[in-house]
Amino acid sequence: MSNLTGHKPKYPSSANLYSPSAPSLEPTQAETVKWSSGVEISDMAATNEAKSKSNSVVDDLLQFLNASPTAFHAVDEAKKRLRSVGYEQVSEREDWKLEAGKKYFFTRNHSTIVAFAIGKKYVAGNGFHIVGAHTDSPCLKLKPVSKVTKGGYLEVGVQTYGGGLWHTWFDRDLTVAGRVIIKEQKNGSVSYIHRLVRVEDPIMRIPTLAIHLDRGADGFKVNTQSHLLPVLATSIKGELNKVVTKNDVQDNGETTESKSSPNNSKHHSLLLQLLANQLGCEPDDICDFELQACDMQPSLVGGAQKEFIFSGRLDNLCMSFCSLKALIDSTSSQTSLEHETGVRMVALFDHEEVGSNSAQGAGSPAMLNALSRITNSFSSDFSLIEKAIQRSFLVSADMAHALHPNYMDKHEENHQPKLHGGLVIKSNANQRYATNAITSFIFRELAVNHNIPVQDFVVRNDMACGSTIGPILASGVGIRTVDVGAPQLSMHSIREMCATDDVDHSYEHFKAYYEEFSNLDQKITVDM
Repeated sequence: MSNLTGHKPKYPSSANLYSPSAPSLEPTQAETVKWSSGVEISDMAATNEAKSKSNSVVDDLLQFLNASPTAFHAVDEAKKRLRSVGYEQVSEREDWKLEAGKKYFFTRNHSTIVAFAIGKKYVAGNGFHIVGAHTDSPCLKLKPVSKVTKGGYLEVGVQTYGGGLWHTWFDRDLTVAGRVIIKEQKNGSVSYIHRLVRVEDPIMRIPTLAIHLDRGADGFKVNTQSHLLPVLATSIKGELNKVVTKNDVQDNGETTESKSSPNNSKHHSLLLQLLANQLGCEPDDICDFELQACDMQPSLVGGAQKEFIFSGRLDNLCMSFCSLKALIDSTSSQTSLEHETGVRMVALFDHEEVGSNSAQGAGSPAMLNALSRITNSFSSDFSLIEKAIQRSFLVSADMAHALHPNYMDKHEENHQPKLHGGLVIKSNANQRYATNAITSFIFRELAVNHNIPVQDFVVRNDMACGSTIGPILASGVGIRTVDVGAPQLSMHSIREMCATDDVDHSYEHFKAYYEEFSNLDQKITVDM
């Protein structure tokens, strides 16, 4: 983003205060004269066009983030976007009849999604050009028995998911979202359906303890078992609004005829009623659910120069969005796949934050299964999958740690990624990241060809290094892999931040990768 220091501020209306496209600054008098004189109009037009395009990508990201409070919602949003541009859904339970030049996707558990576009010149044994990311983020998930009553309060039992900065969850306006299994009765038959739910009101809060009651505390130490329970209501109000069930007695002494549900003893009836109201069903129709607490504050553009994105779940929905949009846009025109010899793919996995060891995580056979089924759809020679893997390439995209101005000693001196500096190539000698010289060169060369900035990161020797889906897929599938990510601050907080420029850089880098990897890979003569 341009340096606008010294510009006279323009105060937007409150309605446009957080709009990423709302103008917030005016040009100086000198610049106004220069513009009106017509000098460098072409350069100015190019700059404005780039800004407009960047704002479009950022606006789109904000819509994606605000539509995706959970991994289930993120996958559902991805499905909508893919379907709208002609991607066809296939099921892993059925046979696949694929065609070159066509676009497809499938899901697992409604929380993992894999989309792919097959080049018109693809033949079995050719490579796959993949960007992999993850849909999950650290959060508080409701326990199987969430009903907690103590001290005159109705509280909701939650369990921690992933390595969250749990102190950031206090004093936030919270709601619940996730998936629900609902029983439906039609024409005398019973069926069970998966539904997404998101209560639109702030219904919970985790209050902090007043400093007057904890003056001796050395910092804010959270006991995740006893301190993290959200307050849903007071017991008195909860009883007044209690849902009447089969075992409840009405004022006239008669029992109701509604069907009993085991959920009544596991969850507060008030919570079940809120879910039922949102879903348009009865509380007793709710068979089970996977819900999590969610922050009500929307994702938005902020900062004095409108250069930051303030949001939850940037790790890793930002990379999920940028890779998904890059795939869609690189395959949107009628001729985009005309000369493509490979398969362009995005794979967004669940459960990265807890190790990826699940049926829908990167540690599952999902990736290998997808590569095998696509290859075998075009040939009965099952040995071609091994050739295809060696011709393939994976970009493991997971957000990176930007240099923190208040904790600069936490970064290695020569590896200090900055906001606005482009995607970060992550390296680790102990294979916490899967990057090597060949894979980093390929990804860096794409940046050079398009004048896109790129950065490097290694963790300090005296600090532990995190990891990604990169090493898991590299070792499990045998595919060439580079680990990258956009720089951000406040990782794993309920409210994170990154730079708007880096969203645009990431999108452009991934799009260039999809469109040009086939040609670039042919120029590499090193035996892989």
